[in-house]
Amino acid sequence: MRGVILREVGKPVEISDRLTLRRPGPGEVRVRLRAAGVCHSDLSMCDGTLPAPLPLVPGHEGAGEVVELGPGVAGPPVGTHVILSWIPPCGTCYFCLGGQPNLCVSARATAGAPTLSLGDEQAHAALGVGCFAEETVVDARAAIPIPDDVPFDVAAVVGCAVLTGVGAVVNTAKVRPGSSVLVIGCGGVGINVIQGAKLAAAAPVLAVDRFPEKLEIARQFGATHTTTPDGLADAVKELTEGRGFDYAFEVVGRSATIRQAWQATRRGGTTVVVGAGSLEDQVCFSAAELFATERRLLGCLYGSGDVRTDFGRLLRLWRAGRLDLDGLISKRITLDDVGEAFAAMGSGEVIRSLVTF
Repeated sequence: MRGVILREVGKPVEISDRLTLRRPGPGEVRVRLRAAGVCHSDLSMCDGTLPAPLPLVPGHEGAGEVVELGPGVAGPPVGTHVILSWIPPCGTCYFCLGGQPNLCVSARATAGAPTLSLGDEQAHAALGVGCFAEETVVDARAAIPIPDDVPFDVAAVVGCAVLTGVGAVVNTAKVRPGSSVLVIGCGGVGINVIQGAKLAAAAPVLAVDRFPEKLEIARQFGATHTTTPDGLADAVKELTEGRGFDYAFEVVGRSATIRQAWQATRRGGTTVVVGAGSLEDQVCFSAAELFATERRLLGCLYGSGDVRTDFGRLLRLWRAGRLDLDGLISKRITLDDVGEAFAAMGSGEVIRSLVTF
């Protein structure tokens, strides 16, 4: 089987046709990938920002078709089209029963034996799914059924970027109509935060990015105003009379931009950290500012979503013309082009590169 392999942090990924995938065990299914998005979190695993075991098959945003069921697994049946979830909800733990299935760790904690090998060496699937390979074996609860008429490329981007971005607005922050919104970082997830703000009828919606090309795209997806980082202070004065924004979303994952979002949030407003940052990158807040400003600081994991219902909800919005999913895909590539897609992402050239199989 062919797939992308990361052997050493900071080194280029490789393509191997020597990957071996074991048969699905109890509670697992085998999925043939049809499309997989190249997410910035994959790049972060490759450069060491996000820790991951090696050798690694990256990729965690994918869609495909179920081709085999493990012993005792009732479904989804063979032939079902699915979006893969990198946080499969077990459905019975404290978090799932309490309405926070995105925080579930039970399914991952009870995962079976490693699914991949590279010759005599064990290989690891990124976040339990490893989408940059022709096939993968996953927990059956990670394979979320979708209608057969949904294109696989559209379905794939829903699996991470869209749920994370739109969910940050409607699930995590619960933005109210007419609220002012700031979005720092206009990559694949940030663009979907902007789409979420548009769905929530927010106004104004300011997009901030250091790449002017991304700011133009941000306007196409619903930003009412744009600026580079050096213009943020002036934009706060112009758009909010200096108060700051009702909601500020940080979609970069760095301490400097988290502070920037926090400072641009009004007293009593809400700052949401959506970007996946490093464990070593510390953000400092004084006790006085936390007390006196009454700002809320919220983390956002996987859009605070429930994949069992939210994937379908997002696809219904796409069918209704309320979400632009096709427009998120800047370039369609093959597995051989993943390394180049990482480079293009770092230079700000694309919103989403999509591997098609």
